[in-house]
Amino acid sequence: MKEIKVLLVDDEEELVSTMAERLSLRGIDAHWSTSGEDALKRLDTCKYDIAVLDVKIPKMSGIELKKRMEKKCDHTKFIFLTGHGSESDFRAGAAEAGSEFYLVKPVNIEDLIKKMKELVGK
Repeated sequence: MKEIKVLLVDDEEELVSTMAERLSLRGIDAHWSTSGEDALKRLDTCKYDIAVLDVKIPKMSGIELKKRMEKKCDHTKFIFLTGHGSESDFRAGAAEAGSEFYLVKPVNIEDLIKKMKELVGK
């Protein structure tokens, strides 16, 4: 089975680095970034199966980042994270972004892995 390669983007460095470490311990090739700009630069050097994006990151929303990433990597699947608003508000935003996969913070790592596997068909 091919290893899942994932990019995590969240402006909370402690959260995103810990999440990447926990995924790595479970055999997932996890990379992380704290800004949309840095995430876009990483696309030049690494192809990701999945990008896990916080909806609210400074300078560029997660939805805007997804749109820009899709132009570079049309095979990448997306999961959104949010710590704000109600689930119904987020469903509407996720639908607008073209993603039905989302999780509310704090993220349960097993739920995240389950959604990743659903996305890549494992």
